[in-house]
Amino acid sequence: MEFCPKCKTLMLPSKKTAICPKCGSRVKAEKNDILIKEKITHSITEKIPKKAKEIEATYPTADAECPKCGNDRAYWWVQTITGTVGDEDTVDTQFLRCTKCKHTWRKLA
Repeated sequence: MEFCPKCKTLMLPSKKTAICPKCGSRVKAEKNDILIKEKITHSITEKIPKKAKEIEATYPTADAECPKCGNDRAYWWVQTITGTVGDEDTVDTQFLRCTKCKHTWRKLA
């Protein structure tokens, strides 16, 4: 690991030199220096920890009619919603998501 002598930014390795990404300064590698350049790529599926179906499978289901498609099953969860004004109370709100079309709605009290 080498830092730029001018701006102290971490140098990026190149074939026989190290290059500063900020100011463009170059430093030749010494005989004992080992320059490693490895590109790490990620696919979209790696960024998502689990498939959506696996996540939804952990939610409980209930008999609830979807207002969009009419399906009779939905996943549900509860979230605490806080008011925007300091003196308002917090409210637990139940959300439902259709198992068929994935439409999400709130259960009104």
